[in-house]
Amino acid sequence: MRKYLPIISFILLVAFVIILSPIFKMNIKQPNYFKQDFENAKVIEVVSEEIDEDPTFEGRYLGTQVVKIKILAGEYKGKIFEVKNPLSRSHNVYVQANDKVIASIDDSLEEANVWIYNYKRENILYILIALLFILLILLGGMQGVYSIISLIFTGIMIIFFMLPLIFQGNNPIVVTILTASIIIIVSFLLISGFNLKTLTVILGTIIGVVIAGVISYISGNLAHLSGITMDKGKELVYVAQDYKIQVSGLMFSAILIASLGAVMDVAMSITSSIFEIHQTNRGLSKKQLFKSGMNIGKDVMGTMSNTLILAFAGSSLNSIMLIWGYQMGRRQFMNIPFIGTEIIQGLSGSIGIVLTVPVTAIISVMILKRKTIQSNKSKVNKKNKR
Repeated sequence: MRKYLPIISFILLVAFVIILSPIFKMNIKQPNYFKQDFENAKVIEVVSEEIDEDPTFEGRYLGTQVVKIKILAGEYKGKIFEVKNPLSRSHNVYVQANDKVIASIDDSLEEANVWIYNYKRENILYILIALLFILLILLGGMQGVYSIISLIFTGIMIIFFMLPLIFQGNNPIVVTILTASIIIIVSFLLISGFNLKTLTVILGTIIGVVIAGVISYISGNLAHLSGITMDKGKELVYVAQDYKIQVSGLMFSAILIASLGAVMDVAMSITSSIFEIHQTNRGLSKKQLFKSGMNIGKDVMGTMSNTLILAFAGSSLNSIMLIWGYQMGRRQFMNIPFIGTEIIQGLSGSIGIVLTVPVTAIISVMILKRKTIQSNKSKVNKKNKR
């Protein structure tokens, strides 16, 4: 029974969050942005097409198709529509017979307006998710199961807890810190159980991500950057008008969530190393133990900082290529709001990772040495009683 306690706790936590989710949404008036329905459909026949190959993008076509599609679900299930399918560079869904697509159906008028919205991609995503879970279980055993539970819990916390609270008008900084703290605590309890090592990792991770968030918030204010300058920030402003979103704090939230995984990894690596070293040689002093942790941390912080910077660079690759293609000068591109935001996010996260190493090392040493002192006192007291 004790073995399955983390799983039972997880189920109870998930149920608790989902039950509370409607309460969080009570004060949220949700506008209906999409008046149409999106249903699964199948291409029956390509009636005609006037297309040319895109001169820039190999294997891509521009022009127009006329196709017959069959709706596979919903109110119009089984019905066949002949639709025009325009192919442009911004919206390009080139189809052939038997292709599975998503159809948009607007029946607000007398006659339903149907068009091809996009390819049906969700099955591929589900397969990748299943593959990840299978590999975690096969290679990680019970720890892999706990990792899956941790991943699911993280997603639930963000979707059912953090987002509703932000859309309700609550301060994104406070909400994100609370969400990240709960994710950190639950994840490490599932993975490592309840012990001193878990406590150390939790404290080190929370301090590390908060440092990263605070640095990004201060730097963003000094550079006159905010959530509006982030990717999709301008579009979000229009959504914020219909809700109560405090856009100004979203930059802090973004860096906190983005750096959370990397900081968790660093904190766990340092804590596990120091605890293992202490277990092997209990005679090491605080200074020696801390120095050993920092020596290990030097390698970890280098690779993890590089990982975070590359992640941000990868997400902004198209923008970086545009800057290079336009041959912008340093003064011009360094002062573009979007670029400034990405750089601050990447550097703030990296600084958080770097500072997580000494912070976690200090906490580990303090907890271990305090435990050793208490253990020695307990032994002395037992001898005296004898």
